[in-house]
Order: sequence, then structure tokens, then C-alpha cells
Amino acid sequence: MLMTSLAMSTPIDLPPPPLTPTALSLLRAFRHRNYRLFFSGQLVSLMGTWMQSVAQGWLVYTMTHSPLLLGLTSFCSQVPVFFIAPFGGTISDRVDRRRLLIVTQGLSMLQAAVLATLTLTHVVKVWEIVALAFSMGLINAFDVPTRQAFTIEMVGRDDLRNAIALNSVMFNLARVIGPSAAGLIVAFAGEGVCFALNAFSYAAVLASLVFMQVAVRPRPAHEHPLREMQAGFVYAWRTRPIRVALMLVAASSCFGAAYLALMPAIARDVLHQGSEGLGFLMASVGVGALCGAYVLSRVHDRHLMLTPVVSAAGFGLCLILFAHSHWLPLSMALLLPTAFCLMLLGGSSNTILQTVAEDRMRGRVVAFYAMAFMGMMPWGSLLLGWLATRIGVGAAVTGGGIVVIASAVVAWFDRSARLRTAAAE
Repeated sequence: MLMTSLAMSTPIDLPPPPLTPTALSLLRAFRHRNYRLFFSGQLVSLMGTWMQSVAQGWLVYTMTHSPLLLGLTSFCSQVPVFFIAPFGGTISDRVDRRRLLIVTQGLSMLQAAVLATLTLTHVVKVWEIVALAFSMGLINAFDVPTRQAFTIEMVGRDDLRNAIALNSVMFNLARVIGPSAAGLIVAFAGEGVCFALNAFSYAAVLASLVFMQVAVRPRPAHEHPLREMQAGFVYAWRTRPIRVALMLVAASSCFGAAYLALMPAIARDVLHQGSEGLGFLMASVGVGALCGAYVLSRVHDRHLMLTPVVSAAGFGLCLILFAHSHWLPLSMALLLPTAFCLMLLGGSSNTILQTVAEDRMRGRVVAFYAMAFMGMMPWGSLLLGWLATRIGVGAAVTGGGIVVIASAVVAWFDRSARLRTAAAE
């Protein structure tokens, strides 16, 4: 079989050049053929994913006009990552990651196709949308940690940080294009077309995975999966940079990043906009995050450990300001630094984790990152959705911003205490 023969061969990559402080240093990961294939296929797929995400939220809110059900849908699409990602990371440390990604991406294509069929035939119900969102969460619990851990196999350790930054650029470039296109497509053709386009977009990433040439990864002796999972938790807790980064990401994701789930309610009820306005808001998020991804590649190593703390504080502050805007252009402008700070927080934390983690623990550590970032977001979505029905959307988002700032203050004092202890020793 073609995939098997390709997987047994080792790709020939040029040795990485010395790290230079130029803007083009961000592109070093493109020297690797496998990463070029991955980037091009994943970019197309992610644009489709963002189109589906925006259209799905708009469809639920149009059918129900309920912030709580909007939050519930987001909750169901991500909560499996919280519970199952550690197991998914353990599996990714034991199997061929490329083949596992082919399976997860194929299942994602099937999920989008089912949602498109139900919507285009006008028989879709809210509980079906929620159930399909939950199934997507189950798939992501295995896909996300495997995809993140697979990065080092494509580019090697020397270009890992550049690849992480490029992954962020790719993700947020798709977030600029996908939501903008979704807003227009929903307005003129309906949500079902967005779901169908997303299903077709998975063909690109599946093709890129098939044509990759990946060296066979040595398989260490395995223990029982539950014992390996427990060992991963112990390792992450005892490794201080990993523990602090995960705790800060979890707090910011749960109480801050969950504002994204309420964006349809903000667009319709606060800013009095239609689906086009929602697309513009999400595109602003993408532009801000895209700038954050570029800055991530330029952060000096000596500032890397401090970056998540400063970014979390900035994210919380910008979130509060955004919550008090009632004018679309101002809201779009405020979303730029909001998304910039969140991107810098997540990207720098991911870089710290993958740099510090041992190779044998990489899949599990990345799974804990997915658990903290994606897995905590649905709890926040559910909480903010419930609060929005009681005190209003703006007040709920403001409360989340305050909690994020508090978590940054705690992390700052923890860092200061550690530095004083190290100086005393």
C-alpha cells in the first residue's frame, strides 16, 4: 500500500539554518516537505471548520434565541476534550500518529456531511446539532493532542518553535477567512452550504497526510494505558513550568476565551447586527490572533516564561473593554488586542510545554494543554451562557475578564516568589 511504503522511508530535509532575528525566520519550518504538505492541507480544512463553527452557532441562536442553548452547544462540542484528551494523548504516544490523524480527519468529514445533509433537507433539530457537536468533541479529544505532538515529527526539535508559531498563523488565517465567508454564505445561501463546504475541505488535509513521508518512530515498551496516563499527570504536576502554564491557560480559557461562544448573542442583541456583522467580528478576532502568532515567533527566549503572565493580564483588560462596547467598529477594534493577547498566551504556553516536555511524554503533555485550553472553554461557555441569561451578556463577559486578570496576578506573584527563592539559594 502506498501509505505504508511512504511511512517506512525517511524524509530528506535540509539542515536548519542558524536562527536569525528576521521576519523570514518564521518560515524556517517550510524547509520540511512534510510540513509544507501539512500546512497547505490543514489551512483549507481549518477554513471549513471555522465556517461550520460560525454557521452552527448562528443556526442554534436563530432557532432558539437562547444564550444558554448557545453556550450548551459550545459546551458539548468541547467538553469531551476535557475528559478524554489525556487518554487521547496516551494513545498518540503509543501508535503511528499520522495514521491516527487520517482516521480522526475522516470521521470529522463524516460528521460535517451528516450535519450538512440534515440542514439542507430542512429537517435539522436543535438536539441533533448538539449531538453532532458532542461527536465532534469526541473526535477532537484524539485529533488535537495527536496533531500537536505530530509537529516535531515533521520538522524536528530545531524548528519546533517556528512550526508552532506557523500553526498559530495557519489557525488564525483560517479564522480571518472562514468566518467572513460564513457570514456572507449564511446570508445568501444558508447554514447548510457552510456545513457542506466544511465536509469537502477535509479532502485537502487527508491528501496531505497520505502523501507525507514520515520516519518510523521507535516504540518504547508500554505499560498499562491507565498507568501511563497517571504517570503523565504526575510528570506535568511536578514539572513547575508545565504546571504553571497549564493552570494559567485553564483559568484564561474557562473564564475568558469562552466569550467566543457568546459572539452570536453579542452580535444580535448587543450590537444589533446580522450574520454579516458576526462574520466581521470573528474576522477581527482572526486578525488580532494572526498578529499575535507573528509576535510569538519574535519573542526572545529570556522573555518566554513571562509572556503568558503579561498576555493573560492584557487579555482580561481588553475583554472588559470589549464587553462595554455597543458600536460595531469599536467592538471590532477592541477585538484586535483581545485576540492578540489570547493568542500570545496560548502560543507561548504551548511553546513552553513542548520545549520543556520529554519526548516520551510529549503526547500526554500536549493533551493536558488541549484539556486546559479547549477542555475548560466549554465549562466557561456554559457558565457565561447561564450568567448572560441572568445579568446580561456584557456583565457576564466583564466578570470573566476580572477572573482572568486575577489569575495573571497570582501567576506573577508565584513567579516573583520563585525568583526570590532561587536568588536566596
